[in-house]
Amino acid sequence: MAIDTTETTSASPTAHSPLGTRLSTRDKLVLFVLCAAQFMVALDFSVLNVALPVLGKDLGMSQSALQWAVTAFALPSGGFLLLFGRIGDLYGRRRLFLTGLALFGTASLLATFAWDPASFLTGRALQGLGAAAIVPTGMSLLTTTFPEGPARDRALGISGTLLSLGFTVGMVAGGVLTDVLSWRSTMGLLSVFALIVLPLAPGLLPESRTPDRPRLDVPGAVTVTGGLLALIYALSTAAERGFGGADVIVTLATGVFLLAAFVYVESRAHAPLVSLPMLRRRTVAWGNLGGLVTFSMMSTVVFALTLYLQETLGLSAFETGLVFGVQGVMSAVAGVYAPKVIGRFGARPTLVGSLAGQGLFVAGLVLLNAHAWSVWLATAAVSLASMCHLGAIISYGLTVTSGVPDEEQGLATGLVTSTQQVGITIGIPLLGVLATTSSDLLAGVHTVLALDAVIVLAAAVLVATGLGRDRSRPVEAEALGLR
Repeated sequence: MAIDTTETTSASPTAHSPLGTRLSTRDKLVLFVLCAAQFMVALDFSVLNVALPVLGKDLGMSQSALQWAVTAFALPSGGFLLLFGRIGDLYGRRRLFLTGLALFGTASLLATFAWDPASFLTGRALQGLGAAAIVPTGMSLLTTTFPEGPARDRALGISGTLLSLGFTVGMVAGGVLTDVLSWRSTMGLLSVFALIVLPLAPGLLPESRTPDRPRLDVPGAVTVTGGLLALIYALSTAAERGFGGADVIVTLATGVFLLAAFVYVESRAHAPLVSLPMLRRRTVAWGNLGGLVTFSMMSTVVFALTLYLQETLGLSAFETGLVFGVQGVMSAVAGVYAPKVIGRFGARPTLVGSLAGQGLFVAGLVLLNAHAWSVWLATAAVSLASMCHLGAIISYGLTVTSGVPDEEQGLATGLVTSTQQVGITIGIPLLGVLATTSSDLLAGVHTVLALDAVIVLAAAVLVATGLGRDRSRPVEAEALGLR
């Protein structure tokens, strides 16, 4: 039976080790459940990509309608994150996490056995809604279960690694499953994940919520959810039709207006959905900027390289998946060593250095051409960029959540996960459209990659300036138990 607490769980790693660096069997199982759920959601972002053409023919979806297979998931998963993170804070993170898992698993079954476009897109939308409940509550349960310090650093390192790895594994698995079985097996895989995690979670995860029960900030919830939904819809639609459409302009303006209204509402709310003083913290504001850039720009690189490898070099979907499989392996390696780097130098310097490294290696991809040997350059450069990307993911999460009280962890991790989901969603519409609309695909890919590199390098400079010098003494690698 799970332990019910109001702020933190007593089943923390520090109960088992003075330094909190050695996890008990129960701690490892808790970490497995939380990370498996996060991995499942990350997998969902990419596992369907390769299968889209086959799916469209099977369900009778037009080429222009296929983008909704992605957008139907992205809209609710990005739009409801902050709201569900706060609901978990107030009414129980474990309860909402389990509800999200059940919804995600059921929706995955619906998408697996979909009989027409409407039933499939309904399943995808419900998957997104379940993901919006799983991601912020799962992160909050992780940060309240594992106390700040070495134990949380290791837990976030593993979580960040699996998050990045899940996206890459999804691309490889999507191609294999579609070729060997069918596109339906990609959705079936997600339901299997949910069925494995859901029975384990109730007995392992402690309940966690804020000690008081303030009223839910309804105006804030309406404005931020509506604003994010409108913004994601506008950018997703622009990826297909460009920014000149009336619906894109109207929804983009509506999204900006609602998000501005959200800031106004929060400044006057008694129990705000997002604490504006928290946003004024340097670590939260600049850390999230770093996270937004690393996620959005890396998703753009993957999209551009997918087009390049298949359309310019003529690789098959399976061969393209193998390139990203190497990237996934290198990301996993980075996940092992990133905590050591953070332990040695601190989270803030690691974030800045990781952004700089990601930008430099992406810049190297501009040298790609139509010759077959370029596949080796693409594999090496994207793998090294992904290693830096993984370091940025872990260090930005630690930067944002460090020093935040347990009762506000849902707010902090809600911002972290919103940054992740919005970043993954907006990168391709913002830059990817330059490749898809270019008369010369290779030239378009070069433009996308060059702009991508410039944006990441500029973000590294801004984050370094905004965060300033980290006066706290970095935790040594020995204290993390990783040397």
